[in-house]
Amino acid sequence: MNICIIPARGGSKRIPRKNIKDFLGKPMIGYSIEAALKSGCFDRVIVSTDDTEIAQIAKTFGAEVPFMRPEKISDDYTGTTAVISHAIKWLQQNGETPELVCCIYATAPFISYEDIKKGQQILENTGCDYAFSVTSYAFPIQRAISISENKRVEMFQPEYLSVRSQDLKEAYHDAGQFYWGKAKSWLADKPIFSPEAAPVILPRYRVQDIDTLEDWERAELMLKVLQRTGMDNEQ
Repeated sequence: MNICIIPARGGSKRIPRKNIKDFLGKPMIGYSIEAALKSGCFDRVIVSTDDTEIAQIAKTFGAEVPFMRPEKISDDYTGTTAVISHAIKWLQQNGETPELVCCIYATAPFISYEDIKKGQQILENTGCDYAFSVTSYAFPIQRAISISENKRVEMFQPEYLSVRSQDLKEAYHDAGQFYWGKAKSWLADKPIFSPEAAPVILPRYRVQDIDTLEDWERAELMLKVLQRTGMDNEQ
């Protein structure tokens, strides 16, 4: 069986109550739940949370909350893998046998159900441990600079100073939306960023980290444009 797990703890610091904060008329977590359900990929869509209000809102949007996440894995330092492994073990202890498990972040308003389906196909076709969403950097990372202590510019890789940008290898980063994986890979704590992971490439206009209020405002503006132009119709 295929399971979706949406981690959504209640103690976000930089943007309080971020998982259920209103985002263009809908609690943020609602976008992730709706995309998961619409994909048709999952036997169960489960929200892992330690917060009763988040649990209630998740149920309103059609997700299950069959357990409350223990306090010991609800702090600022617990990684995603531990949360997913806990959910898988709970399912196994209750007679379920998950095979493929997709972690979808609760703060992914640009997530597309079509991309979720594509991720499952890529995982199954490649036989990798994981398949997760990525997007390309808008600027060559080889030209990245830092600001020194005396407020001067320094290149991280000065050897690329004179190389044409079109000759530099394109780089990608985690899009922070979803992570398909084999249940046994999650349980074994295998690293997601490894040669045993396959990319699901997303366009940059549908990727935005939301860690600060500035990020939040930018994301709202981006989604408004997508809605106005009809480019959000895959969600």
